[in-house]
Amino acid sequence: MRSAYRRRALASAAALALLGTGSPTVAAADDETGPDLSRFSHQKITWSDCADEATMDDLPTDDLQCGKVTVPLDYAEPRGATLDLAMARYRATGKSRGSVLLNFGGPGGAGVSQLAYGGKDFMGLTNGYDVVTFDPRGVGRSSPVSCGEGTDTDADMAEEGAGDNPRAALEQLRKAAQACVRHSGPVLRHIGTVNASRDLDVMRQALGDKKLNYLGFSYGTRLGAVYAAQFPDKVGRFVLDGVDTLTESLAEQGLAGAAGQQTALEGFLNWCVTDIACPFGQDARTAREQVVELVGALDEDPLPTGFGDSLSGQDLAGAIGQGLYSERMWPSLERALAALVEDGDARGVMGFGGGRTAVPLRPSPSPDSGGGLVDEAEVPLDNLPAALMAINCADDPDRPTAARITKGLAALRAKYERASPVFGRYRLTEVLMCYGRPKGTDFIRTEVRDLDTPKMLLVGTRGDPATPYRWTTETAERLGSPAVVLDNKGEGHTGYGSSKCVHRKVDAFLLYGSLPADGSSCGADDDG
Repeated sequence: MRSAYRRRALASAAALALLGTGSPTVAAADDETGPDLSRFSHQKITWSDCADEATMDDLPTDDLQCGKVTVPLDYAEPRGATLDLAMARYRATGKSRGSVLLNFGGPGGAGVSQLAYGGKDFMGLTNGYDVVTFDPRGVGRSSPVSCGEGTDTDADMAEEGAGDNPRAALEQLRKAAQACVRHSGPVLRHIGTVNASRDLDVMRQALGDKKLNYLGFSYGTRLGAVYAAQFPDKVGRFVLDGVDTLTESLAEQGLAGAAGQQTALEGFLNWCVTDIACPFGQDARTAREQVVELVGALDEDPLPTGFGDSLSGQDLAGAIGQGLYSERMWPSLERALAALVEDGDARGVMGFGGGRTAVPLRPSPSPDSGGGLVDEAEVPLDNLPAALMAINCADDPDRPTAARITKGLAALRAKYERASPVFGRYRLTEVLMCYGRPKGTDFIRTEVRDLDTPKMLLVGTRGDPATPYRWTTETAERLGSPAVVLDNKGEGHTGYGSSKCVHRKVDAFLLYGSLPADGSSCGADDDG
């Protein structure tokens, strides 16, 4: 899961990452001879104060305005069913040059709630823009997908059986996938980045902008790159921060993620052991061994949580992984681990989203809700991992057979565990998550390359545990001459929220068109 900002409390991300959700029907790239979309191209968004919406009671909404845009459920049949997509904005305080559209990552991250919580980071952009975000199709209030209550049990059984009986594990995944279809409704077949990109263009038109100005984080960089390939003439000022891969399979991404998280964990432990309160002592090597032992011990004997369930080692791995996204989270992660190790108290760890029992699942909205927005309180708490799975499967054309998975699983598991003895097993589940689903689109791998657009800024962070820096340079080479790379020498996932230097350079480009030289850098401790 790669999301740059606040994460909703989740039911077991570790277990649910195993699930597939059925593959979508994917719209082709923009085609002037394609279906008539004129019924969507002339709509205007009606904005109102989010505070006036009872559905937003749980969110900080000062000065935030909410609205919606309507898009086709199926771009191949635009006269058919429709979806409403939730939107939010902070209005420009200075002279506006239009809108800048934000996507916070995931995939599966709800933009409206994340802008409500993290909006202060983007107030500088209101000097020239309305700062706008949205809940993508299948996410948040926009017809949220879900796998329903009880599917974590199927996933647990699949995870436990993956080593000893892979075929039985795959059968459990099939059952879980069927539950995702039942609880998600028709949007599930039309989810994915290619359709989300076409939604972006409907939003651009509804906002009244001739060009799309865009700031995408993590998975949002994939979405931005796909838009640039589909609508090159509509690209304005684009920034992609925490650049995603466009070519690697989910299995390769999982391996890279395990290695990145292991490196980040070692950095955290090197910091932790300098503090007398570190629960793993004052020696980094011993601390690393203790973390491996703790994960293994909890897998053998999960810790009762007091919520009617237990915390396994894989839950702990997921929680630690979330805590490594930013150095600013390290003190909280240290305290949570100390409470777990010293007192057997899992509450702090569960707060990082790795524990499956942190909150009960809400009932899923009706799959037949007609494509309208749902109330914030009705968004299923498994929506983020369910959407992550659905979107990643829709974007990935690889579908290894059961025989291939069974034959190669032991070797692959060993490879993952070499990459990370802590996160390897947790990330290995990604190789299974789309098993049995129809192939996803190959558009991203084959068509998103050699762009003919204005220059765009790609930000890569050297110590990023989720999107390794090499993905930035590889994607820049693939996109071609428009790509300009900014090398952030710091740590953490993405640079805009953690580096003042990156923040300043991104704002300067978006507001004034001032683009840094390709290959220029921001130092690890560079505040200016």
